[in-house]
Amino acid sequence: MADSTIDVGVLGATGAVGQELISQLSAHPWFNLAWIGASERSAGRFYDEAATWRLPVPCSDSVAKMRVDSAVPDRAPELVFSGLDSIVAGEIEVRFAKAGHLVVSNASNHRMADDVPLLVPEVNSDHLGLLERQASVRAWAGRIVTNPNCSTIMLAMALAPLRQFGLQAVNVTTLQAVSGAGYPGVASLNILGNVIPYIGGEEEKMETETKKILGTLREGRVDEHPVVVSAHTTRVPVINGHTEMLSVGFKAHPSEHDIIHAFREFVGRPQYEQLPTAPLQPLEYLTAVDRPQPLLDVDRGKGMTVTVGRLRQCRLLDYKLVVLGHNTVRGAAGAAILNAELMYKDGLLARSGR
Repeated sequence: MADSTIDVGVLGATGAVGQELISQLSAHPWFNLAWIGASERSAGRFYDEAATWRLPVPCSDSVAKMRVDSAVPDRAPELVFSGLDSIVAGEIEVRFAKAGHLVVSNASNHRMADDVPLLVPEVNSDHLGLLERQASVRAWAGRIVTNPNCSTIMLAMALAPLRQFGLQAVNVTTLQAVSGAGYPGVASLNILGNVIPYIGGEEEKMETETKKILGTLREGRVDEHPVVVSAHTTRVPVINGHTEMLSVGFKAHPSEHDIIHAFREFVGRPQYEQLPTAPLQPLEYLTAVDRPQPLLDVDRGKGMTVTVGRLRQCRLLDYKLVVLGHNTVRGAAGAAILNAELMYKDGLLARSGR
């Protein structure tokens, strides 16, 4: 447990990811929310005037009466979580990094840069080593660390314990919740009673980001994993929870027992270090034939546990299975906070604050 807290900020504080970050930080034992930044139209206003709160849990009074600052680094604390849309995130995040801030980004802009960690702490915590290269390559006083795409996080979590069997090929179809589109998201007349078989940019992200996350850090670079990923992404009328249907091919010939055992034994540094946001079980295998389901399983581990089920043989590849994760918690805000907790534990953040 930390012996002090540090002040943190949230960029894009009025949006869907920003609100989830604020909620997740509200009672954090290590991080004290001290600054919120947003667009010029929100700057200078009280938060409860600038933002329409969309979460089922109330916004705290202390946050509601915080003044929203402009998205500039002048008054922001060292650690800043970015919930900015990728349309504007790239330039703003670089501005903060140049000014000496450590930016934990949920946007896609910097994920595939070869000196930027694309982090899932249970899977590739050692990729924080890229920060040394980032420091030597960039003329920044600060750093940028990124979360993967929400669907990619679920996929990488499910595949990580299977690397030991020689992952060769993955075919994945996603059923993605409407909350993944932000607010107001998808028009009701488009999604109710319907499935939309296209989400812009999602398939490419899953196919490329997964290889980097599962890759091996060598001499300051990540050698991508050779697995071939083919993705088809869809939007479905579910509020929270991305479901993924996987077929997986291996070099080895694991049994169903081998695979289930690998899922159940899987833990990472967040569990060993007992980080505050880490679930006891990062992966949970469910034996019921009709699980996992978003309505019943998405909130396991306070939204940080990825559930897996329906493992069976596949006539095309070797095995097929179903994966489910909470897209705004494990897939966004919770992932960012877990990344920052790991950096805090590794001494990459100043241990000072209130």
